[in-house]
Amino acid sequence: MAQSVQNLRKKHPRFIYQSFKITPIDKDLKISFKFKTEPNISFSPSIIIKGLPSSSLNNLDPNILENFAFHLGLMEIPSYWKATCSPEIVIEAGFLNKDQIGWWKNLILRGMGEFFYQNKINLTEPNFFSIKLENSSKEENPCFKGQFNPQKILVPIAGGKDSAVALEILKETRGNIKCFSLNPTKAAKRIMKLRGCIKPIIVNREIDPKLLELNKKGYLNGHTPFSAYLAFLSFTCAFLFGYGKIAFANERSADEGNLTYLGEEVNHQYSKSFDFEQKFRGYSQNYLAKNIDYFSLFRPLFEIQIAKLFVNYPQYLPVFRSCNKYQKTDSWCGRCPKCVFVFTVLYPFLEPKRLVKVFGEDLFKKKTTLQIIKQLIERGKQKPFECVGTKEETLIALFLSLKKSKQAPLPLVLQYLKEKVFPKHPDLETRAKKILASWDQENNLPSNLAEILKKKI
Repeated sequence: MAQSVQNLRKKHPRFIYQSFKITPIDKDLKISFKFKTEPNISFSPSIIIKGLPSSSLNNLDPNILENFAFHLGLMEIPSYWKATCSPEIVIEAGFLNKDQIGWWKNLILRGMGEFFYQNKINLTEPNFFSIKLENSSKEENPCFKGQFNPQKILVPIAGGKDSAVALEILKETRGNIKCFSLNPTKAAKRIMKLRGCIKPIIVNREIDPKLLELNKKGYLNGHTPFSAYLAFLSFTCAFLFGYGKIAFANERSADEGNLTYLGEEVNHQYSKSFDFEQKFRGYSQNYLAKNIDYFSLFRPLFEIQIAKLFVNYPQYLPVFRSCNKYQKTDSWCGRCPKCVFVFTVLYPFLEPKRLVKVFGEDLFKKKTTLQIIKQLIERGKQKPFECVGTKEETLIALFLSLKKSKQAPLPLVLQYLKEKVFPKHPDLETRAKKILASWDQENNLPSNLAEILKKKI
């Protein structure tokens, strides 16, 4: 039974980040954290960074390493604080200055907009929450100012198409490319193996099971900014393994929000957005390591442009997965917005038979798909809380799908769009050409990568 937000906040007035602990275990590095939700709930999550060179541990300044570990703990806070939304977040484990506190407050407010909306939480009320220091060191945490090899590029890998394309694009730089994966799925492992990432950096993250127990008791649950977590974790791994660049595969489509709530934009993909990228680049260079370059490889592009690139690497078609619902079963559910969107953006660029083989069915023939399509394209409708493209590019992908289809009669979805939607948009041909050739100048790509990517599109 769900508990009210007001009661939980009264019952649990403070959430405390108490401490962290760094433990070398052979070639692995374990970092564990202690949190407390007053009066009587404790959490002890941990991560293990695998295969760390022993030489790097021996040569590390312990103060620098502690700063990275402290920040990983800060990034764990949203996952546990959200259970109660305690009015105070207390930091005992380390030091934050005024600007840093403001940065973290902004991340929680913007990165958890979906959580606040779905739990009907009024985040605009005065003093909704504060971040305070208590019993902590009053010294600034040291920022590492040493140099890293800019030819060594760390690439976070999930199981989707974007990771695969990123690896293929980066291959052309002839740099030293290293894969990084957190709790890798079977799809992520297949993509890394197929690309020849022989010794990827693997991190195992253990969620405290008490969190799941609280969920069963009606404590609050919901979305947290996972890509922000990956940003801090990949930055830590780049530092530990000596990589000068981190190339994420986030794209400009992530900038479009889902809805407005209490006057604020809610964006499921906030921590994949350009705004977050800019803020994290500034924060990480000021407070973590000055000379590690974090950027998003596909920031100038829309998802549909990445899909067009993806079909040039058909070896990944049988192995990639993007469905979050069926991630554990390593398959596509065919019923969620993510499945429908990926099917839609690939359709114009693949033979339908090959695409149907990937998904196991033609999603354009299903009534359930039509309802999702309406959410994905109609102005004024809430965009699904998934990592999907903009409404404009989805409409364009559907238009191109109709042009591509040779089926007679047309599948249900394409027939509906042909009759009811496309007549309202007589300029789709022009809009399609524009979006497929699009390039957003707001990006942080190194010039050599920008040149490679421009040639591809």
